[in-house]
Amino acid sequence: MPAWRPLCAGAGLCLVLASPASAQDLDPRAYVHVPVDGTFLMWGFGVSEGGIVTDPTLPVTDIQASVLTPSFGAGRSFGLLDRTAQVFAVLPFSSADVSGRVLGDQRAAHRSGLSDMRLRVSWLVGGAPASTVAELAKAPRRTILGVSLNVAAPTGQYDPEKLINLGTNRWAFRPELAVSQPIGQRWLFDAYAGLWLFTANNEYYPGTQAKTQAPMGSFQAHVSYNFQRQLWAALDLTYYVGGRTTVEGVRAEDLQSNLRGGFTVALPVRQRHSIKIAVSRGAIVRLGADFITYSFAWQTAWAPRPTPAP
Repeated sequence: MPAWRPLCAGAGLCLVLASPASAQDLDPRAYVHVPVDGTFLMWGFGVSEGGIVTDPTLPVTDIQASVLTPSFGAGRSFGLLDRTAQVFAVLPFSSADVSGRVLGDQRAAHRSGLSDMRLRVSWLVGGAPASTVAELAKAPRRTILGVSLNVAAPTGQYDPEKLINLGTNRWAFRPELAVSQPIGQRWLFDAYAGLWLFTANNEYYPGTQAKTQAPMGSFQAHVSYNFQRQLWAALDLTYYVGGRTTVEGVRAEDLQSNLRGGFTVALPVRQRHSIKIAVSRGAIVRLGADFITYSFAWQTAWAPRPTPAP
């Protein structure tokens, strides 16, 4: 098996990182077994359109936005206590055109700059021993249990005197548990459960207020089908609930309870390269998620090849 093939399947995080709201991740095959000492690079972009509201507490109604988010990411797989682990980081850039009503007046704004950086560290604690390319090629399909930590760092553009910003001016952390269950030789079922935890934004609009947010549960389910090696398609679903905010001790009526669905296709391109295309939209929308997102990513991956026998 060429070294790039098992690696490309493990770099799926890049698409969801371009989403305008981190709780709405749709990330099929995020816990796939890959060889250790592998490196992968990604560039891609996402386009989101509709009622994008990353901060429901703002006094803005009838929001319509178009957000273009190119991004670049890099990752590495390694062994940790004889199990497979990965680390992946993505730095996105966003360009957004937003319109809406502020206290009844129609307004429009354009923003462009860095968005919040995302970092993900995962560890496959069951069913995925640390393996070379040659060992993984002979390994049977197994049930995989995994854990991860996602981090959103406040690197995005933020001006406390503006209502609309690309960054959130706070840290966010999501510990997550996952199971990946193969069914036969072609089907794969993934399920993840995580909890977003947020630090305070002490420069909330107009720059003199403190805003906190309650934890937000995040749940994903994916069913994918292998047509051939590294050519697969997946149906994706995510549900997130919670996240009510408080500004200067006053709780907002912004409890999240939304469902999003999507579709992902992965295509191999020569050795070491693959393309991933995805689309998602709100299925049951109650607050701040009535938009559609299209994503594209090009991934390059490589790992040490087996040394030929003398």
